[in-house]
Amino acid sequence: MLRATFTLRGIEMAVLLKVEGLKKYFEIRKSIFSKPIYVKAVNDVSFEIERGSIFAVVGESGSGKSTLGRTVIKLIEPTSGRIIYDGRDITHLDKKDFLDYRRRMQIVQQDPYNSLHPRKLVKDIIGEGLKIHFRMRADEIYIRIKEMLELVGMREEHMFRYPHEFSGGQRQRIAIARALVLRPEFLVLDEPTSALDVSVQARVLTLLKELREKFNLTYMFITHNLAVVDHMATHVAVMYLGKIMEMGSKEDIFERASHPYTRALLDSIPSFGTGRRIRSIPKGEIPNPANPPSGCVYHTRCIRAVEICKSVEPDLVEVSPGHFCRCHFCG
Repeated sequence: MLRATFTLRGIEMAVLLKVEGLKKYFEIRKSIFSKPIYVKAVNDVSFEIERGSIFAVVGESGSGKSTLGRTVIKLIEPTSGRIIYDGRDITHLDKKDFLDYRRRMQIVQQDPYNSLHPRKLVKDIIGEGLKIHFRMRADEIYIRIKEMLELVGMREEHMFRYPHEFSGGQRQRIAIARALVLRPEFLVLDEPTSALDVSVQARVLTLLKELREKFNLTYMFITHNLAVVDHMATHVAVMYLGKIMEMGSKEDIFERASHPYTRALLDSIPSFGTGRRIRSIPKGEIPNPANPPSGCVYHTRCIRAVEICKSVEPDLVEVSPGHFCRCHFCG
C-alpha cells in the first residue's frame, strides 16, 4: 500500500479512507453488435487519506478526478479494487448495509446551478437527508436546517425560497449546508468553486476551512486550480489519464516536484505583476482514455520522453518518505 504519512499540529493522524487498486472502466459500443471499448477513467489507483486532512486531487480535464471522487463514495460502483473506510471494506456492501456510510460520506458538486433541485424549497433540499437517515420530528428538522443555514452565513427566511432566487455563491453555501446537515466525517469537494467569481471563491474556501476545523472534517478536494491547492491542501495527488503520476505532501509537490507533468502544471500557473513568464505547457492534448498510449501514458506529451517511455509503463515508486512518482527518471 502506498502511504503518505503526515501530521496535523504535530500529531500523526489515523487513516480514515484507504483505496487499493481501484479501477473504474466505462463500456462504450458503436452499435449493439460491435466489440465493446472500455474507457479506463480510473486505472489502478491506490492511496490513503488521513483523518482531518485535506487530500487534493489535481489534473487536467479528462484525467479522471471527478470519477475517482464519485467512485470512492460509491455514487459510481467500482469495476475492481477495494475501498476501506474507517477500517471496514465497504466495496461490496449492499444499499441497506451502506446506508450508514452514505450519511458519513457526502459530496459537494461542482455546479451549484445544477446540483440543487429547481422546484424544491431550500428547506426541503436540505431536510431530505434528515428524513431518510434520522427519525426526527418536523420541528427538530426545522431547527437543524435553521442552524445549518446560519452556520454557512445564510438566514432563516432563505429556507422558503427556491434555488433560482440565489446567487452562485449562495447556492454553493446551500449545497454545503445540505452535505453537512447529516454530520458527515468525509466530504468530497468536486471543484466546489470553479463556477464562482474569484471574490466569491475566496469566501467559500474560507468557509470550508472554518467548517473543517469546527467539525473535524476530512476533505477530498478535487480541482484543476493549483493556487487553490496551495491554499487548502495538506496532501496532493496529481492524476493523468486515470493514473496517479505523483503524490505526496503539499511541500513535496510544490517545492520538490519530480514528475515532468507535475512540473509542467506548476510552470503553467500565471503569476501577474512579477514578470515571471510561463516556462512550459504540456504539448498537445490529453489522449483519448478509450485508447491510451502504450508505456508511460504521458510520453506523447513529455519533453523528457525516450524510447523506454514508449514501451514500458513505470511503477509508482517512493522517491523520498511519503513522496511517490510514476516516471522512469524520478528522483
